[in-house]
Amino acid sequence: MTGASGFVGSAVARALIAAGGRVRALVRSSSPRTNLAGLDATLVEGDLRDSAAADRAVAGVRYLFHVAADYRLWVRDPHAMVETNVGGTERVMRAALRAGVEKIVYTSSVATLAIDSSGVPGDETRRLTEAEAIGVYKRSKVAAERLVERLVADEGLPAVIVNPSTPIGPRDVKPTPTGRIIVEAASGRMPGYVDTGLNLVHVDDVAAGHLLALSRGRVGERYILGGEDVGLGAMLAEIARLVGRKPPRLRVPRALIYPVAMLAEAAAGVTGREPFATLDGLRMAKNKMFFTSAKARAELGYQARPFREALREAIEWFASHGYIRAGSR
Repeated sequence: MTGASGFVGSAVARALIAAGGRVRALVRSSSPRTNLAGLDATLVEGDLRDSAAADRAVAGVRYLFHVAADYRLWVRDPHAMVETNVGGTERVMRAALRAGVEKIVYTSSVATLAIDSSGVPGDETRRLTEAEAIGVYKRSKVAAERLVERLVADEGLPAVIVNPSTPIGPRDVKPTPTGRIIVEAASGRMPGYVDTGLNLVHVDDVAAGHLLALSRGRVGERYILGGEDVGLGAMLAEIARLVGRKPPRLRVPRALIYPVAMLAEAAAGVTGREPFATLDGLRMAKNKMFFTSAKARAELGYQARPFREALREAIEWFASHGYIRAGSR
């Protein structure tokens, strides 16, 4: 598998090992090993930019989980993200074809799916084009998913595609953009919020969905691995309840935050540190990012626990690892 050192990837690796699988993980030499500690996995050092490394990693394996991706809403060098998310995917998939891998689970994202202002949850039939996608991350994931689909149709790639929604939970080391919201809110640094919404899912349920996709998923099909649709205000209120704070009451119009995001991105261009508020994030927040996992439930037997449980475990992990100071809770 790829991406085993990351948030979703480490959860998939743990699920595979718990199910009795022998895991070989392709990891960069520079990747942090925090999420790999204690895992009974064989590590192969290599980079997604290197076709030879991909060939070495997949040689002799039956199944491939391609989970690795660059997931950020702002990057100083957009080309590097495209090279990882699109170029890296092509190299790994072609290596799998050369090696005769039996079945592949490719981790895409709900970022490849269209949503609108109607409030109706999106499903697998609502496809985005690259031109419609907001920001380099979404465009790169759309391009990568379409690449996998073409390889399935034209070259017989035995791939199933899964589309996680917004995973939360333990081991969010970076943390992800949603993890940063949890940390900031739990620390009392989010006095207001915009009127938007997310589909929140426990990262371990997403991992279980990957294993179900391997055993039951149909080649060429896509499956949303999501949880519950939750308004951002409700999410922040639950975080406040869990840490004993008062929830934020101020609902801020998006238009007022654009200047803040512009300044934050300008500062990030100097420091290289990812800004908390981004222009792409605000554009995405225009519509509630709600999705249904009905297809995955029907075809895979997929299930997800309540979002409150996922939030509680995320906060406990962040607090125990120093992201949330005891005095700030």
